[in-house]
Amino acid sequence: MPNIFRGIFDTEMTQVVTLTDFLLCIGSALAIGLILAFAYMVHSRYTKSFVATMALLPAIVCVVIMMVNGNVGAGVAVAGAFSLVRFRSVAGSAREIGAIFLAMGTGLVIGMGYISYAFVIAILLGGVLALYNVIDFGAGKKNALYKTLHITIPEDLDYTGVFDDLLHQYATDYELAEVKTTNMGSLFRLTYHLKLRKAETEKQFIDQLRCRNGNLEITVSKQETTIGEL
Repeated sequence: MPNIFRGIFDTEMTQVVTLTDFLLCIGSALAIGLILAFAYMVHSRYTKSFVATMALLPAIVCVVIMMVNGNVGAGVAVAGAFSLVRFRSVAGSAREIGAIFLAMGTGLVIGMGYISYAFVIAILLGGVLALYNVIDFGAGKKNALYKTLHITIPEDLDYTGVFDDLLHQYATDYELAEVKTTNMGSLFRLTYHLKLRKAETEKQFIDQLRCRNGNLEITVSKQETTIGEL
């Protein structure tokens, strides 16, 4: 009966993980996954699917590491399989990627047999993650000044430098990031990344732009940084 948990390719030199140790590691990994998931949920926006996956991820990685169990060839194959996941999924935010990496790291530690270290890592780093969420670490007031501006203009209006005087008046720094045709080529859509001099002058800035672009659509939003960077 005990041989039922041996692999058909195992040899006498192969070290087999006992069922008791296997269940202990899996249970510990599930507990750590819940700790990390709850830490991520503190003062944070999240989806049900993400936190559920995060709660299971340490156990999944733990199982994989225990099954590799010193086999170098299997380890390389597993690393290749994990790398393929990146190309089958949408890139998340830097915060989500960090949380996933933390969950995978704790699962790796448990899979290697260091259960106590894994709990210490989960409690310590999970607590730090929750603390950063509570104090809203990194969300300074100056970040509110960074904006992305979308301006729609007629095709007969030369956009080269047409808004430079207004941008220099209301922004300390600006950059024309994209020019795009829209409405069957009859309109241009300009995208600027800029930093406002004062947050309270935003409406006045938009009113001045409306007079310049013929009252066409203007959009001001938080600076878009999801494309090409974290």
